[in-house]
Amino acid sequence: MPSSHNASSRNIRNIIEEIVTRRKEDIATLGWDYGSSVPPERQRGKPVPFIAHKGVVLEVKRASPSKGDIAPGLDAAATAVSYADAGADAISVLTERNYFKGSLDDLMTVCKAVDAWSAEGTGRRRIAVLRKDFIYAPEEVDVAYRAGADAVLLIARMLDKSVMQAMLCRCGELGMTAFVELRLEDDLDKLAAVREKLAADREKLSSPCRIVCGVNSRDLKDFSIDLLKPASLLSRIHRLLGKDCSVIFESGIRTPKAATFAGSLGFTGMLLGEAAARNPGEAGKLVSSFTGAKEGRAARKWLEFASLLGEKTNHHCEKQPGHTTLLKICGLTSEQDALEAVLAGADFLGFIFCSKSPRNVATDTVLQVRARFEAASGEGKTDGQSVGQPGTDYAPDSLPFLVGVVTDCTSSEAQEAVSLVRDGTLDFLQLHGTRAVTEFFANEELADLPHYTVVNVSDEKDLTEINRLKEQGEPRILIDAKVGDKLGGTGKQVAPELVQKIASSSRLWLAGGITAENVASIVSGYQPELIDVSSGIEKSPGKKDMDKLLSLCQSLAGLYQHDI
Repeated sequence: MPSSHNASSRNIRNIIEEIVTRRKEDIATLGWDYGSSVPPERQRGKPVPFIAHKGVVLEVKRASPSKGDIAPGLDAAATAVSYADAGADAISVLTERNYFKGSLDDLMTVCKAVDAWSAEGTGRRRIAVLRKDFIYAPEEVDVAYRAGADAVLLIARMLDKSVMQAMLCRCGELGMTAFVELRLEDDLDKLAAVREKLAADREKLSSPCRIVCGVNSRDLKDFSIDLLKPASLLSRIHRLLGKDCSVIFESGIRTPKAATFAGSLGFTGMLLGEAAARNPGEAGKLVSSFTGAKEGRAARKWLEFASLLGEKTNHHCEKQPGHTTLLKICGLTSEQDALEAVLAGADFLGFIFCSKSPRNVATDTVLQVRARFEAASGEGKTDGQSVGQPGTDYAPDSLPFLVGVVTDCTSSEAQEAVSLVRDGTLDFLQLHGTRAVTEFFANEELADLPHYTVVNVSDEKDLTEINRLKEQGEPRILIDAKVGDKLGGTGKQVAPELVQKIASSSRLWLAGGITAENVASIVSGYQPELIDVSSGIEKSPGKKDMDKLLSLCQSLAGLYQHDI
């Protein structure tokens, strides 16, 4: 049986708490200025608005707790100028000294450098400077202002409501922007409560504070990356603060292609740390990739998924504390099996478009399934029709995503799947195997189609491909067992030690050998975000066994009830 890998479930000390503890010790000894010669009055002019339009924040960063030394010999002034030349809209300066090896001296150096770069007569724009640190008191806002910062980072999870309110008020009084980092449900609730209190006290405030929000794709508890975490909160932040609120995608972006993905999701800004610090010469490509990205079909579908995932997770957390796992039923070949699967609770339905597979589906079957779902949701011609059998009145709370599985993008079956994604019949393409992935990425005409990739895994060498795809901005990667030249439906499981390694650094989508008998131990042990089930619930290839399917779903339901 697999053992739990999740770092948040282990008895580890939250890095934020550790950093703040050291911070308070330093302040007690060195004072709020940390021993730096911060001037008693601000030397720069009025604070520059931070991310008032779509742009990129590049970071002056020497080290991090997860990566160690990143740029230990960094020249803060030269780096800032190179970022300005690359088109940065703002520059973030890490001033935390113990874990990131930064300082207020770096902040003041950067402020002088960007002011010289945009001096009167150059015709260049002024660049905002952010103090990025784990600050926890209004006095630290004052220090940042005197040192020249235009904005300060406020990490919602480490501040209580009264302190956050006081720091926001101080930012308003000084004309600074508060860059509020959100990640947890409590963070949104906290910001909503503080904003409501500030609105009630508006007449008492000398100046309202401008708030820019950020969502970090990196979880500081275990340093894992989830490129969809920022997307899952984007619409909710806009509902809370209004559509005009600037929201920044933080961390996890290393390549221009990944920057394009982040830019397509509708974020106002992107904050780059390690990628820019390690390779300042590549900063220009990262900036232009983000700012030039347009929202398209793929972005809209991933936003839809991220929103659904957030809602399901929130509902589960309220009703059933613990973990929730999405279910994909794959290899469907009949309308009836597809309808039974969604009634059982499937979140994704997979249809294989490959003539060599015994699970190859007829296009008409997929069209019939989509038509039934549209009718049930009120989008089709038959108002009020349910998903289930004629005469039933049951319809699920939400309809599943329909997926076309392809192994060869040049085949006629794959071209049919592509056509069905383009017209909205299918929601995603599943690129199953190296050939499909390579062909898809080589064809620019396919680039905007919503898709995810599959990597077949048998040993650690296969993890290299997973890491490569993650760096290219692939938000989700499904792993399946590698058995000879077969790409799926083998009934074999991926080795536990490999699953654990993959799950420790990203959200896990898992296929291979999942049955009603083992699903509880798999979900408990690995806590996957999604499981993909096919041969484990079949009578024969392509023919689902509803008793096995219901048994599997009951095992999942029993697992969640056990968590209550």
